[in-house]
Amino acid sequence: MNQRSVLFDTETTGVDPLKGDRIIEIAAIELINDLPTDNYYHALINPERDIPIEATRVHGMTIEDLKGKPKFKEIADDFLEFIQDDPLVAHNAPFDFKFVNAELSRIKRSEISLDRMVDTLKLARAKYPLSPNSLDALCRRFSIDLSARTTHNALLDCKLLSEVYIQLTGGRQRGLGFASQGSEKTGKTYQKLQDHMPIFVKPTEQELEQHKKFIEKNIPEALWHKNS
Repeated sequence: MNQRSVLFDTETTGVDPLKGDRIIEIAAIELINDLPTDNYYHALINPERDIPIEATRVHGMTIEDLKGKPKFKEIADDFLEFIQDDPLVAHNAPFDFKFVNAELSRIKRSEISLDRMVDTLKLARAKYPLSPNSLDALCRRFSIDLSARTTHNALLDCKLLSEVYIQLTGGRQRGLGFASQGSEKTGKTYQKLQDHMPIFVKPTEQELEQHKKFIEKNIPEALWHKNS
């Protein structure tokens, strides 16, 4: 049986919706059995406020770029229809949930349950506790091409995270083409990726040394210490 989930990302005017920061871009990709399809959602949003220069340095967008774009209340129905009631995957998911729920609250709509949250940052920290786990760092770890990521971009970040997510969940041996499943929301399609095989990551000398110190500190009676 096919399992549907949705991977999503937002770009914002800042870091705190309780202080007036708003969403300016939202993107989502449908996953079937943890693999991306060509069914995705994307919208640029007029935040109805200014965009601080600090935020522009992150995602490259100014308020001029968003003039004439819809307000969140005008895209809310389409976004909610796309995500349905499925699990929602994001990197540092509490951040994105916080912003989406703040926007929904502003228009008197029900917030999204945190029970639906799948946080890839949490997954990465559990798998690689001694290493950096930003999206950029994980892409480098898994040899995923970052050349197009000159600034943060919700749609591109979703695409990159979908590749990272495959590795974090075990490295699927099926092809990673964006196979047609469901209707598109924007009329655009991704370029199909090459068949994707699991990537076997060799730890660096620094990671090996950190691991050795971690074991010596936390498992001093480990059998391999006695046999070495």
